[in-house]
Amino acid sequence: MEISGSRIKISGLKLADVYQMRNWGYHDNPLLGDYNFPDMNDKELKTWYRSKTFSLNNKYYGIFDGEAKLIGYMGIKDIRRIKRESTLGIVFDPNYVSLGYGTECLSTFLNHYFTKMKMKKMYLEVAEFNKRAYRLYEKMGFKPVGYYLDEFYDHKLDTNNPYFLDEKSSFVITDKKIYNYIYKMKLDKGIFLKKQS
Repeated sequence: MEISGSRIKISGLKLADVYQMRNWGYHDNPLLGDYNFPDMNDKELKTWYRSKTFSLNNKYYGIFDGEAKLIGYMGIKDIRRIKRESTLGIVFDPNYVSLGYGTECLSTFLNHYFTKMKMKKMYLEVAEFNKRAYRLYEKMGFKPVGYYLDEFYDHKLDTNNPYFLDEKSSFVITDKKIYNYIYKMKLDKGIFLKKQS
């Protein structure tokens, strides 16, 4: 399966693609550190790939630019075939963020998801502090349907860092543990197709 946009191609994620992720950049913002691709040896990369692609209820895709360079990956997880819904996850090489690739990728993939795959709903979760991602999802038609507190990935985060201070209201610190607010969002097929027309 291959889905094409004007600048991107989306196709099933292969192990060979994952090796390219070692060349990705790093986010300057420590709040986004969990999106940096971890340093892994070959064996660990294979294990990571298998953990993503093993389940029949998950499908993972590579996102490629016009020169066939892997610039991101995405997955639909917890696929519920009877209800025709799943949960979206998407990660880009930090070097390709804020260049319009996220908008094109989501628009292209969601069109395929709702029309060719005949799915009815898409869910996702996004950190409240990740305002750029939230705005993108909102533009696609996603609406918040839940809001909860979750454990932040890094309890050693420097809370004097300006990135943290700008988003302090999205966090709760208690017993030396850091938590952050998460939005659960939902997109219905009808809303997406109406926005696209």
